[in-house]
Amino acid sequence: MKTQDSREEAASSASALAPSGDADPGQTTQAPRLARSAGAFGFMTLLSRIAGFARDVLQAHLFGAGVATDAFTIAYRIPNYLRRIFAEGSFAMAFVPVFNELKQNGDERALKDFLDHVAGALCAAVLVITALGMLAAPLIVSVVAPGSLQQPEKFALTSEMLRIVFPYLFFISLTALAGAVLNSMQRFALPAFTPVLHNLSVIAAMLLLAGLLDVPAKALAWGVFVAGIAQFLLLWPSLARHGMLPRLRLNLGHDGVRRVGKLMLPTLFSSSVAQINLIIGTAFASLLVAGSQTWLWYSDRLVEFPLGLFGVAIGTVILPHLSRRSAAADTAGFSRGVDWGLRMILLVGLPAAAGLALLAEPLAVVIFQRGAFTAEDSLMTALALTAMSIGVPGFMLSKVLAPAFFSRQDTKTPMRAALWTVAINVSLTVAIVTPLWLNGVPGAHAGIALATALAGLANAALLWRALRRSGGFELQAGWRRFLWQLLLGLCCMAVAVLVLRQQVGDFARYAEWQRWGLLLAAVATGALTYGLGLLLAGLRPRQLRHH
Repeated sequence: MKTQDSREEAASSASALAPSGDADPGQTTQAPRLARSAGAFGFMTLLSRIAGFARDVLQAHLFGAGVATDAFTIAYRIPNYLRRIFAEGSFAMAFVPVFNELKQNGDERALKDFLDHVAGALCAAVLVITALGMLAAPLIVSVVAPGSLQQPEKFALTSEMLRIVFPYLFFISLTALAGAVLNSMQRFALPAFTPVLHNLSVIAAMLLLAGLLDVPAKALAWGVFVAGIAQFLLLWPSLARHGMLPRLRLNLGHDGVRRVGKLMLPTLFSSSVAQINLIIGTAFASLLVAGSQTWLWYSDRLVEFPLGLFGVAIGTVILPHLSRRSAAADTAGFSRGVDWGLRMILLVGLPAAAGLALLAEPLAVVIFQRGAFTAEDSLMTALALTAMSIGVPGFMLSKVLAPAFFSRQDTKTPMRAALWTVAINVSLTVAIVTPLWLNGVPGAHAGIALATALAGLANAALLWRALRRSGGFELQAGWRRFLWQLLLGLCCMAVAVLVLRQQVGDFARYAEWQRWGLLLAAVATGALTYGLGLLLAGLRPRQLRHH
């Protein structure tokens, strides 16, 4: 990165506050608006993550880690991966730029016609895929979890759970369409709230159904099924209030449908590369000891907290913003938007990764270790979490870098990066896990997490390299100083958390309420010292608003 003097920093700050030239004077592109939108999205996501933690705590308490939870983890990953294609992943990345372009043109009839036909095509596609998935459940399980073929009971249970959860794909895809429309209209709060219903539905199912079923863990699958319906019923009617409730029309030859389909095709890999890597990890984990899929699941859930709270929030609000800048040919505004997103991601992503690594075992002990979830389960989860935390900055950066291409309707570049990333993940998984597995080393599943993390960093690096080479993007001033400020803040945080951990010792020896108090104190100490380190280094909140 080239050196910038203070005058260049001041000029960049001033330009970031200038109007962007959007055709709609009410749609300014100043970073404070992006920050407020990300804040609203992040707050609703926080509620979802709190409900998600309650769900995970109850699940660990009731079912622990074993064959039944492994079966649910495998079954749930399939529609969850497809959700990334037909819901907020590949579909959203293709749909939002086209929707915003038509919206920018001001032709409401053309916009509504586009929405009607895309909704009809999406509904038909996911309905067919859902039906095929339910019919071919055993075949799918044999492909994604080959190790379960040696365990007939686990194989049958996984296939049954997959049939239960597959309809979730249909409802969540239509929910995501509604969310994409609302996000494009600058309505972020309600779409961000819908995952709360998902977690509450699963919690209710565990409490009400677990004792009535032959295999109590089946309640998890039924909870996911109900969650899809609940989210659809909340979000879909909200489109009517904005005059955007689609009339389903099926015409695969419609220009808008073909355009979205053409943009979607390359994004099938690029928008869901993390999920693809998790599917690969699931297949390898099926060959390891019972509980491996569950340990990876819980570590992934902990990683998803900062990723969903900050990475997804920033990525979600920045895609419509960058799409408008691209449609208006506002190169300067586009650069400022991407630059702001990258800074915000690093500001929260680096301490999140460090915090997860430093507090991996306390997090597993305090959140999960009770009931059927043993100390051994906590240790195995912590190993996976420590390895997975390395990739958090990469996972989060991709949430900004990929939309930078999608907003310009360039889907091929992220696809190429995704293909390389999957190849890297498979190679690393084989290289790391195989010797551990063959030698019976405990914690071999952590090798899967490490491979996924390194692949995530590789994906971000490939996207960054491509963005710098693509033209039409310029870094704003002050990056060298910003990175040094982050480094000082991270050092302060690491020292404080390590000292506190040394004083506390084993979290498991404390009473329940003391564990939670100590964990919250550790998190608060880390956050406070990180913030103080940034202030000592000269970073001020107003500087973040300037980019």
